[in-house]
Amino acid sequence: MAVTDADVPPPLLDIPKAKEKKYDRQLRLWGIGGQIALEETHILLINSGSGVTGVEMLKNLVLPLIHHPRLRCGVGGRSRCELLHGRCLAWQVPGSRDGHAITEPLETFITKDDVFSPYNLIVAAAPTHANILERIQTHSQTLHIPAFYFHSVGYLSSFSLLLPPAFPIVDTHPDSTATTDLRLLRPWSALSQFAKEKAEGLEDGTISAPDKAHIPWACLLLHYLEQWKQQHDGKVPNTYKEKSEFRNLVRAGDPNEENFEEAYAAVLKTLNPPTAPSAVREIFAAPETQQLDAASSAFWLIANAVAQFYAKHEQLPLPGAVPDMKAQSADYIMLQNIYKSKARDDCAEVVTSVRELEKQTGRSPKQAVDEKEVENFCKGAAHIHLVRGRPLQIAHAGQIIAFGDRAKAMASELNMPESLIGLHIAFLAWDEYVATHSTPASQAGGVGLKVPGSGADDFGIDTQRVTGIAHKIVDSLIKEAGTFVEDPEYSEVKDRVGKFCMEIVRAGGGELHNIASLTGGLLAQEVIKVITRQYIPVDNTCLFDGVASRTQVLRL
Repeated sequence: MAVTDADVPPPLLDIPKAKEKKYDRQLRLWGIGGQIALEETHILLINSGSGVTGVEMLKNLVLPLIHHPRLRCGVGGRSRCELLHGRCLAWQVPGSRDGHAITEPLETFITKDDVFSPYNLIVAAAPTHANILERIQTHSQTLHIPAFYFHSVGYLSSFSLLLPPAFPIVDTHPDSTATTDLRLLRPWSALSQFAKEKAEGLEDGTISAPDKAHIPWACLLLHYLEQWKQQHDGKVPNTYKEKSEFRNLVRAGDPNEENFEEAYAAVLKTLNPPTAPSAVREIFAAPETQQLDAASSAFWLIANAVAQFYAKHEQLPLPGAVPDMKAQSADYIMLQNIYKSKARDDCAEVVTSVRELEKQTGRSPKQAVDEKEVENFCKGAAHIHLVRGRPLQIAHAGQIIAFGDRAKAMASELNMPESLIGLHIAFLAWDEYVATHSTPASQAGGVGLKVPGSGADDFGIDTQRVTGIAHKIVDSLIKEAGTFVEDPEYSEVKDRVGKFCMEIVRAGGGELHNIASLTGGLLAQEVIKVITRQYIPVDNTCLFDGVASRTQVLRL
């Protein structure tokens, strides 16, 4: 079997050998660019309560060499904050020790001007005062700093992610099976000529058995596509029925040879028109792509250039990778070179468009987009992704939450018995209870946060209070959505929400270490995605029910 590009590990550039050896696996996950982004990150963790989940998350971030964690522990947490700082240093490798424990009261620390400017990312734990959470959100949106807000109570947990209004991702790391793009329905002359040469003598039987057994399956498909088009007025197989007939035509060529079986298996996944996915077309039509100026980021300039390429050629730039297939090494290398050459030509055309856009927008030479960025974009153009950040839902004392354009989607989730939207509403009710029964942040002096069920005799009364708040939220949500829910469905919705409320209150604000560990791991994973701008992060709320062992992601 031939060696593919996927089998060759990416270059690690000029990084220290000791670090390369120690962090070999993670470097192959997110590359040197992602590793540098991690090492240059400044995270602010605002912990509160027992703080176990925040500690678990931070441990998972410090181990891959995030150098600059800032720790701000909440109620009664000054010594814990300093202790955690010491543990972070112990987790890091020698020579990378950095970070600070901030023991100043949160309510004074957070009111300072530019308090968030040193940070790339903020993580805040519940419970916290609503006005402090509002301030975090305001600064996050103003400075375009990603922020996380999480709950971890007993067997239940959740976290919400606040991203900038536009958060584009190029390195989404799609599954290898989804990235095969050989353009067999629209071959260019070099590819067609190569396939014709390799399949010569196939029909009249003059080709030797060894040569027949080593025709690359891509060439076999191109050969039989020409036969099919001759018999179908120049049309290619489009429907499933036609593709099934075409597969049988391919297999009939020689059902005993491995390369023919490979060609047969590849029909359904490779004979598709090179149409850009809807998510990519949405990026092409985005205002940021259409309305460029000197301040536009490289992503939007390249997106505009690729959109021009797509409009002109009705296909995206060719990625250039060739999957593994049975072939002679020389033939496989030649086939790879044909695809790589076409990919380079496509990329060069996009680069030319980018340079023209730079002139049109008045960008200086120092602002020139790196050709490597263009190349990377072109390779993954079919899988680029854009997340539009949405504000957090913050519960205030005595205020009805306005759900806005989220109302209908949330109300629809309420009618689905398997949905965990009830857990989200229960945590909103928990937050409102905290906001209602806690001392205002301006008077707290580092204390004053009261969570439901924390007293010895509070379980029954607090369960009723939190459940009552949650039911009011349900009523408000259904009214705002304009949805009419009849009994017994309405009673069942409230019953599901009530069960989550009871479970939350039963925990009394305590964290179970196994749930905290899992939630901290989930948080760390999403933080790494955001920092490296690789893979696709949660959009925008993740809910975990440890009682039923279920997880759900909702865009709220």
